[in-house]
Amino acid sequence: MKIDLTGTTAGEINKALVRGRRAIGTPAVGMVLTLVIVTDEENAYDSLKAANDASREHPSRTLVVIKRVSRNARDRTTSRLDAEVRVGADAGTGETVVLRLYGEVADHADSVVLPLLLPDAPVVVWWPVNAPVDPAKDPLGALAQRRVTDTYAAEQPVRELSARAEAYTPGDTDLSWTRITPWRSMLAAALDQVTCEVTGVEVEGEEFNPSCELLAMWLADRLDVTVKRSLSPGPGLTAVRMATSEGPIVLDRADGSLATLSIEGQPARAVALKRRDTAELIAEELRRLDPDDTYASALRYGVERLDTVPEQQPAAGEPVAHEPVAHEPVAEPEPVEEAVKAPAKKAAAKTAKKAPARKAAAK
Repeated sequence: MKIDLTGTTAGEINKALVRGRRAIGTPAVGMVLTLVIVTDEENAYDSLKAANDASREHPSRTLVVIKRVSRNARDRTTSRLDAEVRVGADAGTGETVVLRLYGEVADHADSVVLPLLLPDAPVVVWWPVNAPVDPAKDPLGALAQRRVTDTYAAEQPVRELSARAEAYTPGDTDLSWTRITPWRSMLAAALDQVTCEVTGVEVEGEEFNPSCELLAMWLADRLDVTVKRSLSPGPGLTAVRMATSEGPIVLDRADGSLATLSIEGQPARAVALKRRDTAELIAEELRRLDPDDTYASALRYGVERLDTVPEQQPAAGEPVAHEPVAHEPVAEPEPVEEAVKAPAKKAAAKTAKKAPARKAAAK
């Protein structure tokens, strides 16, 4: 069931929600949280679809906030709130309100959203794109217990990670971190099977992929070893290689769905490690609403290193350099001048020795 409201208020929206629940025969509210999605018109459909799919596991009231910018100079000063209320089958297992804010009211989205929050229920704010630099200080982010961003959607994902680390507040999280949960679980399980000491790690994946960077930072933070980042055409993360005292441990995923886990002394085994869609990622984030200390530790570990990562793509035909991710500086190459001169000196010495012999033969 859909109810369209033009030039409305938060009070009218709440009344429409009550009418909609009564019309479909479910007057009781059985939702466990409020999910606020802050997006633009272009990404609203995909974000709302992912939220509706996630609501099967977490019934919630979903509020989609879209700030509309009019091209007409007269309409820019006109404040208006339009809403689309969805209940029943059109809203998954919860309720959905699509809010379109025009004019000055767009600068006060928190005042519009606040009366629509479920009472005594946690609030999660999700920015699929164009997340603020400091989500906790954003007016909408200040209403939430959890704030979800996605650095993969940023123009410069690696620099965005650095900004996230500097502005981190307990309750912040990122979908780039959520994407590597199966990788972290698989690697931890592999190390549980072998009593060994990890001496080095290599993380292979796409260039400028924030999930690859976060996995490398997590491994370096937890194992306290040098972690190297090598590049591959993808998709996403492709391999993690750990050098241990008992032999190598390799988790290789070349096709984005099925991976191979190889442990020294054990047969190689195939493991499911498919790339998950946004609905699965959001559903995972809604399972826990407490601060993620592991994410905070890994994020802060890589701040200094992330500032040195180049953001420019290599030129066509230029070889791609593999840069290390670890806390140890890269060793400078040994000078080659002496190595080049050495053969020349030996050749000169041989020539000097052969000269008298040639003169004697000539005589």
